[in-house]
Amino acid sequence: QVQLVESGGGLVQAGGSLRLSCAASGRTFTNYVMGWFRQAPGKEREFVTTISRSGGSTAYADSVKGRFTISRDNAKNTVYLQMNSLKPEDTAVYYCAARRGLGIYVDGYDYWGQGTQVTVSS
Repeated sequence: QVQLVESGGGLVQAGGSLRLSCAASGRTFTNYVMGWFRQAPGKEREFVTTISRSGGSTAYADSVKGRFTISRDNAKNTVYLQMNSLKPEDTAVYYCAARRGLGIYVDGYDYWGQGTQVTVSS
């Protein structure tokens, strides 16, 4: 079992930046591929980005490519999401997720954090 706790959400103006963090505990962090997802009001949860166990491979949804960056610090058991040039349509609850695997994945995640709210005002 992996426990995930997100932090760093908040209210920001359009064009601003936020960095989300997700601290993992309970199992060996490097055994897990990590991902970020988001869910806006009235919408289904959607994939945002993923990073491989080593951090050497990443993938992004088209909607955030070039603006968001995922990274991980395996010594700190933490994954980050740097969000720049934020838009009102980025407003959502952001969830950190983990799964086992050898590559990068857009789905099939087994463990989820509680979520952190990001609100972007226009």
